[in-house]
Amino acid sequence: MIRVRIIIAAVLAGIAAISCQSVDDTRIPPAQVSISFTTVGDWNVYGVAGALSARRFIKSDRVPADFPYSDMSATGFGGVLLVSDFDGVCKAYDLSCPVERKRDVRIAVSSELNVGECPVCHSTYDVFRLGSPLSGEAAERGYALTRYRVSVNPTSTPYALISN
Repeated sequence: MIRVRIIIAAVLAGIAAISCQSVDDTRIPPAQVSISFTTVGDWNVYGVAGALSARRFIKSDRVPADFPYSDMSATGFGGVLLVSDFDGVCKAYDLSCPVERKRDVRIAVSSELNVGECPVCHSTYDVFRLGSPLSGEAAERGYALTRYRVSVNPTSTPYALISN
């Protein structure tokens, strides 16, 4: 009987460990993403320089106000959050909270805490690693931020591109 309990406990622990490691980063409806930094100058002005820096791109709201958006530019479902992680590696996420799933409910980055937080559900996200949920309903349900690709190539045009 003890042996059966040990086996059941081990199976349940394995299931719990697997379920805790999986996150859903597909809650935000698919939307086109294309932000091009055509020159190193564009990147120096609008990109993210150094560890733990962040910038928001929302074409419909003209954020940043003077960014040279083109007709081909697209900023995802709710906007794009571009960050530079602890090692200076660039990452990009959709700004919409995956719990709320609304274009205008966007996470904000706290430079004091180095996390992203939803102003409505107050879920927090580790925006400088993988966009994983840290607390709140997002953590309870395993909802991560939707990730986008960032390609930086100092020897080509465009210098950098964010896409899905």
